[in-house]
Amino acid sequence: MPLPRPLLDHTVTALAAVLELKHPADAVVSRYLRAHPVLGQQDRAFVAETVFAVLRRLRLLESLAAGRDPRRLVLAALTRLRGLSLRELDTALKTRERDWLADLKARAEDNSLAVRCDFPDWLLAKLQRQYGEEELLALAQSLQQSAPLDLRVNLHKAEREAVLSRLAADGIAARSTPYSPVGLRLEGKPQINRHPLFLKGAIEIQDEGSQLLCQLLAPRRGEMVADFCAGAGGKTLALGAMMRGSGRLYAFDISEKRLAALKPRLARSGLSNVHPQWIASENDARLKRLAGKLDRVLADAPCTGLGTLRRNPDLKWRQDEETLSERRAKQDVILAAAAKLVKPGGLMLYATCSLLDEENTQVVESFLATHAQFALRPANAALAQQRIALDTGETLRLAPHLHGTDVFFGALLKRTA
Repeated sequence: MPLPRPLLDHTVTALAAVLELKHPADAVVSRYLRAHPVLGQQDRAFVAETVFAVLRRLRLLESLAAGRDPRRLVLAALTRLRGLSLRELDTALKTRERDWLADLKARAEDNSLAVRCDFPDWLLAKLQRQYGEEELLALAQSLQQSAPLDLRVNLHKAEREAVLSRLAADGIAARSTPYSPVGLRLEGKPQINRHPLFLKGAIEIQDEGSQLLCQLLAPRRGEMVADFCAGAGGKTLALGAMMRGSGRLYAFDISEKRLAALKPRLARSGLSNVHPQWIASENDARLKRLAGKLDRVLADAPCTGLGTLRRNPDLKWRQDEETLSERRAKQDVILAAAAKLVKPGGLMLYATCSLLDEENTQVVESFLATHAQFALRPANAALAQQRIALDTGETLRLAPHLHGTDVFFGALLKRTA
């Protein structure tokens, strides 16, 4: 079916807005689509998918298009990545573009590691030091794919098998996740947020890797627990469900807007043990009153988020070494502040969704060097206690090419005195 010229124009305009790299791509695309309600559901999907395809392989497409012209990048993506033929594109093309595209279609790709990985130079250099070329390429190529849609079953309201049966009855194909005991992975991208199970809080959208971090912390019924950087509360709700609605779970964040986004999700979940609390900083008086009193603390620190490139491919183009340096300094402060809440014998989980050792092991090593009262508790042993057959060593390290999840890092730290 020929591509309508107006649809190509919409896609180019949306991409041009995204390539300003001032705001998250998903927000920019959503705003553009809201401003153009004339676009139907299929057209909206076409615009979004094409823009994100360009972001995932921007370095490749720039090498083919000889620059960052949005129209040429879109046309290169449609022919080289999305498989549209010249015949399908013909009615949308300008005269000189037909010859250019015919030449482009036959052109060999740049086979350099930088283009095949499709990372900016600063990030490629860091990751080359962490990985051998073979694994780096496998990781990079897995991050160029679209992520599957994972769900977490809220055991406070439903059981996984019952949810699977209901989804199957409604024509939604799903299977249990390989590691998380409460996870489901859907085939395709159905609008699950309109399903009755979602509306009544029996399921939540959450990557299996994020679920596994909560399983690693493993809060128990009746405990006092905190999610130190709760954000919109995905992990908070998972922790609360593991506690079966008992005990007390604080959801702290410095952003009132993010905490406001938690409230409707919390209402759906049916949990009564979650207490969202805005804090002004890591030194807020609310935190000082809880010093040394909590059984478990999740310190899910703000990071570069580069482990979520399957969902947010623009992150690799919107950040640089200065961003990393700012995040790194903040992580040290957050981990030290969260540690003050943990009681003797209690546990703290430091977690990120970063690819970089600088945000992961180096933060933990620095913390342990200055906090003798804490010691690393092996993640593989902790997961084995939860009957989860996953062994990534002393710390949890997840990656899409190995586990089918986003990239996550988790280090479990026990206060010994």
